[in-house]
Amino acid sequence: MEYTINKLAVLAGVTSRTLRYYDEIDLLKPARMNESGYRVYGKEEVDRLQQILFYRALEVDLESIKKILSSTTFDEVEALKDHREQLLSKRAKLNQLINNVDKTIESKEGRRTMSDQEKFEGLKEQLIEENEKQYGKEIREKYGDETVDASNVKMKKLSQEEFTRAEKLGEEILDRLEEAFETGDPTSDKAQKVAALHREWLSFYWATYSKEAHAGVAQMYVDDERFTAYYDKRKPGLAAFLRDAIHMYTGVKSE
Repeated sequence: MEYTINKLAVLAGVTSRTLRYYDEIDLLKPARMNESGYRVYGKEEVDRLQQILFYRALEVDLESIKKILSSTTFDEVEALKDHREQLLSKRAKLNQLINNVDKTIESKEGRRTMSDQEKFEGLKEQLIEENEKQYGKEIREKYGDETVDASNVKMKKLSQEEFTRAEKLGEEILDRLEEAFETGDPTSDKAQKVAALHREWLSFYWATYSKEAHAGVAQMYVDDERFTAYYDKRKPGLAAFLRDAIHMYTGVKSE
């Protein structure tokens, strides 16, 4: 069966403008142009659009999707199996969050008592979901799914005491960083103590530690404007100073 651009847009739940853009960037070309000059799509194009939309649902950028689908090793069946596993994983996370929200609503309405442990577990799930939404793409590209998934598992296993300690340590790092910044020297004792505290803080969330990864995170604080803004909102230049201190602490400079 063949579809005009408008009919395919309705079928797929996208706009015809989106399909025209996919054509312009050579992501999804029509099978042919009809006599009136309209784009016409066949089964092969419909299947490819399905793959594109699966990857978009997983928040993969268009350039990466184009490379994946154009690869000579691309296997459509294996890709679908992978999509399924990732979607099941996302569904499980959402179900956990929904369950916690339901419990919270029932607790607020006086229909049940929500234990502190349940509240705490829900908070961790929410933080993981927020981190994935805000930074997941960049972190997974830099360190890989296996590393990020292991980090998320470790966070889920944190006790309430460990979680509280990590939160307080994060605040302590910021306070001490400001003091160290006044020295103007990332090699100073104060700056190196901050770098050591930063390593201790990471240990609450990382499954394993390496100097190279620590230096890479520090570089990301400067390369990614969102991280830079987090530190520099206290004092401009804090992110770069922390990066330099950590590079001195680890003896590694990220590329």
